[in-house]
Amino acid sequence: MKKILVIGSAGQIGSELISELRTRYGKNNVVASDISVGRLKDLYDDGPLEVIDVTNKQHIGNVVIKYKIDTIYNLAAILSAVGEQSPMLAWNIGIGGLLNCLEVAKEVKCAVFTPSSIGAFGGGTPLDFTPQDTIMRPQTIYGISKVTGELLSDYYYKKYGVDTRSVRFPGIISNMTLPGGGTTDYAVEIYYDAVTQKSFTCPLRPGTFLDMMYMPDAINAAIDLMEADPAKLKHRNAFNVTSMSFDPEMIAAEIRKHIPDFAMNYEIEPVKQGIAEGWPNSMDDSAAREEWGWNPKWNLQTMTVDMLKMIREKYAKGLI
Repeated sequence: MKKILVIGSAGQIGSELISELRTRYGKNNVVASDISVGRLKDLYDDGPLEVIDVTNKQHIGNVVIKYKIDTIYNLAAILSAVGEQSPMLAWNIGIGGLLNCLEVAKEVKCAVFTPSSIGAFGGGTPLDFTPQDTIMRPQTIYGISKVTGELLSDYYYKKYGVDTRSVRFPGIISNMTLPGGGTTDYAVEIYYDAVTQKSFTCPLRPGTFLDMMYMPDAINAAIDLMEADPAKLKHRNAFNVTSMSFDPEMIAAEIRKHIPDFAMNYEIEPVKQGIAEGWPNSMDDSAAREEWGWNPKWNLQTMTVDMLKMIREKYAKGLI
């Protein structure tokens, strides 16, 4: 039976990854951790919780040894737009934290999953059907740390035999956890405002296409990759994965099928717009499909139905 540690469990991905991991592997075999125990207790009451500062290697090592961990999901990160305000913090958490995880993994022989991102791409990258292997010249500290993370993970695999794996996530849309400062967060916020206000002020221009993914697909991608036969993995760090690509006008049009009087306004945020323009319109995820059977289940239409349903239920209960 696997023994799993999730670092950054209170974040957007971690808060839903924990539930799925505990369903699959048993609640006592999945340790939820974050920098604050208060945030964890608000989310989880059915399994082990630990406070971990990812920039402290001893924190990580102590927990790994205590629970005999064989797999670390390292999700700690500062997202793209927020990272531009605090670049040193973003680097210390993104790269300092990853190095600590890799060093612990090298010592105790456990596997490490660390998500990369479409933010790893940048100037010179083909924007349409972005190849698995291509130019990567990001212009943000978030993107720079993601490229560095991919290279470090490959280094620890090749030099020390650490079982490192990752995917390049697109924008992730969730109805469970509110966004935390990412460039693609408008695609979450728009659903909340559609339900509560019937209008939304978009920070990106019409025609700004970005790859996106509904959270259930993102969770499956992370777990399925870690379950994959290592002999079949050629790219390891990191696989392009995606399930849909749209611009603000397309998501607004889909929402109007369910909320006909929904109004879309625009107030462009230059930092977010500049970041988005350097990211792919769509990615080629054929390597993930071929090497470990990646196959997304959700599209814009089915996701919109589910997002609106879930947010309406939360709104009716006074939860938002």
